Amino acid sequence: MLYPLFRPLLFALDPEAAHHAAFAGLDVAAKAGIAKLALPAAAPSPVTAMGLAFPNRIGIAAGLDKNAEHIDGLAAFGVGHIECGTVTPRAQPGNPKPRLFRLVAAEALINRMGFNNGGIERFLANAARARYSGILGLNIGKNFDTPNDRAVDDYVGCLRAVYRRASYVTVNISSPNTKGLRELQGDAALRALLTALKREQAALADRHGKYTPVTVKIAPDLTKTAIEGIARLLIEHRIDGVVATNTTIARPGVKGMRRADETGGLSGRPLRAMATEVVRTLARTLDGALPIIGVGGIMCGDDAKEKIDAGATLVQVYTGLIYRGPDLIAECARALAQPGKPKARQT
Repeated sequence: MLYPLFRPLLFALDPEAAHHAAFAGLDVAAKAGIAKLALPAAAPSPVTAMGLAFPNRIGIAAGLDKNAEHIDGLAAFGVGHIECGTVTPRAQPGNPKPRLFRLVAAEALINRMGFNNGGIERFLANAARARYSGILGLNIGKNFDTPNDRAVDDYVGCLRAVYRRASYVTVNISSPNTKGLRELQGDAALRALLTALKREQAALADRHGKYTPVTVKIAPDLTKTAIEGIARLLIEHRIDGVVATNTTIARPGVKGMRRADETGGLSGRPLRAMATEVVRTLARTLDGALPIIGVGGIMCGDDAKEKIDAGATLVQVYTGLIYRGPDLIAECARALAQPGKPKARQT
């Protein structure tokens, strides 16, 4: 693959500018029909989860395509699913720039983007233009200026808007870059949110004759007790899946590095062990009641296998793509297609 040749050029740019430049090139290649020819094929590792048939276990994590503008380009990677967002009801610019930083020696990123997106209407218009017919997750959040005691309104409104287009919907209550958002992971707040979402999901299923699964994305910085409590709430409210994890506010393995003290969420290789431990704790508590999507620090095929062996059914990548390029997808797909692997529960 040619990505190692282009990476120095992209890394010479500001990280956010490089992000847009890379997608501009990918979109052109996808529209011209040459992206699939140039990219390595992903080995099949089919699995059924949340009632959906995934052709392989590798997916794109939310945050890479916030506005659902690049679905067809990402589809050329051969992934089993794509998750877009996080989208909020109203457009918002996110936090001031600069807000995305590379820690190259650690193969990590720190971001404090803050749910920058064009709002739900633009998001859905973009998704409707995509030719991709595979599994599409749509990730929803609340606007930064919506107080937490009104957050349910934002999430229910977003669920109502994306329900028909989504293969599944992820509820993001774990970004560290929207003030107070992680408070929604607390017992009382989460119970109220899940109750409202399940009520709306049932009404929408009746209205549209289509059941769209709902997952919840959690943080890696929770205590073991808190993770176990969230798992029990997810079972109690019959939530369809859990995404583990978002970025961390801790700085494992990067202290003293340039940019390591920037405010925001850390992703990439340093997050791997933390995220895997959350998957492991969830798997023990859930005991197969619902599937886990493992995210965080997947930089090679062995990292993907580690998440699956810890109890995940599916995995997602983001920062690894920045450092490894599309070859990472093919490598992970090969690793998970090996006979006898993975050892995960399937639901």
